[in-house]
Amino acid sequence: MSDQSGRSDNFCYRHPDRESYILCQRCGRTVCAECQTQAAVGVHCPECRQEARQSAPKTKPAVVTAINRVRHGGGPIVTYSILAIMVVVYLLQQVTGGTVTGALAYHPGLTESQPWRMLTSLFVHSQGSIFHILFNGYALWLFGRMLEPSLGRWRFLTLYLLSGLGGSAAVLWLSPNTWVVGASGAVFGLFAAMFVIQRGLGGNATQLLVVIGLNLVIGFIPGSNISWQAHLGGLVVGALVALVFMKTRSPRQSGRQRLLLSGVLALLLVTIFLGTATLIPRLFG
Repeated sequence: MSDQSGRSDNFCYRHPDRESYILCQRCGRTVCAECQTQAAVGVHCPECRQEARQSAPKTKPAVVTAINRVRHGGGPIVTYSILAIMVVVYLLQQVTGGTVTGALAYHPGLTESQPWRMLTSLFVHSQGSIFHILFNGYALWLFGRMLEPSLGRWRFLTLYLLSGLGGSAAVLWLSPNTWVVGASGAVFGLFAAMFVIQRGLGGNATQLLVVIGLNLVIGFIPGSNISWQAHLGGLVVGALVALVFMKTRSPRQSGRQRLLLSGVLALLLVTIFLGTATLIPRLFG
């Protein structure tokens, strides 16, 4: 066996005084430990590493990709738009010191004179705790990105608004002396819709059912300051709307779908009218 220790190619090409027997996988030159960069197979020298980086496809951050998709008409535009409105309103709440909150929050006693508050309250959140908007925003972002592409933008928006309206209607009947803010009713409607759709398509919805149950139970904890009434109303209406979607999936049933959704809206309006005409005068008259 011949002695290889004296050969020049057994020394690092960048550090001639450092003996090495490791070769760059791309160019075949000898590299010492300092000059080695671990690759998927073997190692690369500094020049080959730089060349590989320059030739690699350029990727953009996820946020930039999402914005570009929205700009070109793709992605869950409704979900992102609702999130943007929620953030803007929350910032205005901090700046105005409660003026925006007082103008948009919902109280059952104002239903007859200012019925729009039943929906505007969906975009307002507690000023004193950022966790309120963070939880609702994250849930909307998570479930909106799954449901909106499947349902379509207008169906998703219908689901969101009807669920939120259902949450406010439940507050009207079950907690008529309470001020409420937040998108929780609408978010719980998304929870229920996801559950109904998964079960309807034969999927396993056990984990989602556990999530719904835990979040619903939290609202009953004394001192939690959470409107379980809005959660319950959103769940019921969200499940009902999702059931309509599942029963009228065929394009030939689009007319029937619109009719049934109109029926859900009419049922909510009748419920709100009865509460306003009978319950509210008795409490605030």
